[in-house]
Amino acid sequence: MSFPAVKPFEPVLAEVPPQGPEWIAQIKWDGVRMLACRDGNGAELVNRRGNRRTAQYPELADIAAYCRADSVILDGEIIAMSGGKPSFHEVMRRDGARTEASIRSASRQVQVIYMVFDILYRGGVWLTDRPLAERQKILQETLRPHPHVQAVPSYPDGAGLLEAARSQSLEGIVCKDLGSRYAPGGKDARWRKIKLLSDVTAVAGGVTFRDGIVNALLLGLYDEAGRLHYIGDAGSGRLTAADWRELTALAHSMAADRMPFASPPARAKGKAMWVRPELVFKLHFLEWNASGTMRQPVIQCRMELPPSACTLDQRPGPAGPLV
Repeated sequence: MSFPAVKPFEPVLAEVPPQGPEWIAQIKWDGVRMLACRDGNGAELVNRRGNRRTAQYPELADIAAYCRADSVILDGEIIAMSGGKPSFHEVMRRDGARTEASIRSASRQVQVIYMVFDILYRGGVWLTDRPLAERQKILQETLRPHPHVQAVPSYPDGAGLLEAARSQSLEGIVCKDLGSRYAPGGKDARWRKIKLLSDVTAVAGGVTFRDGIVNALLLGLYDEAGRLHYIGDAGSGRLTAADWRELTALAHSMAADRMPFASPPARAKGKAMWVRPELVFKLHFLEWNASGTMRQPVIQCRMELPPSACTLDQRPGPAGPLV
């Protein structure tokens, strides 16, 4: 591909949906953000960090099959369903596959849908300076019917969509200003996300054991000064017995003499083994406690992200909204 690297535009957190005819609302999908890029030299799926993921999603690799354009950049999320709802754990089974055999196996076991909500480029013309309302019309004209691709529906009533999302136990909604331009790498209040499910991406700085196998992770987030702050421990979730055995081997290979946290976690009490803070995990949880720790965290999966991505801005301030 000859396109320059494009970092997706991001919404900011909000507590309530904005109102007015200039706003639309869309479901927030618990998936993997993905750009679909095509030009005369080929096609690629690229995630928010600029990593190629075309091989992981062969059913989406032929962008011409779902786009009426010789060159295009689409923005959306790849999702996988479980129990009638998007499952981040399931889509990560696809995204984390690396070998041809594991990709074939994951493709058979986990079906995905590319939920497209924006178009940045078409037919040699950048569309990022055009208002969202115009980009949405162009997107509708560009997409072809495809079993694994859908345009994300938009609704004028954000409050109503939020309640519908709540009734279905979905992650939340995103509200967008119809006049907004798309600022690559930007993040501002022209797009606002209201979340019903709290989640966080955190790094493990310690582990505890039961019968010689790791049974819980001690997790933290970094502040601007590079200090790691403890946000709680987690031992339940989507990890399999094989995952815990693998983590046990990794923990022993990453054992550290010094505690990486800025202050001692209450969980430790001499039972924890410190590890180099290199393993990153995504967690869902009920809410933030007043102490700054998670309530009822559930491990979703291990993430291929740098520890530096695990920052305290995921946690609300004293008067801020829940993450």
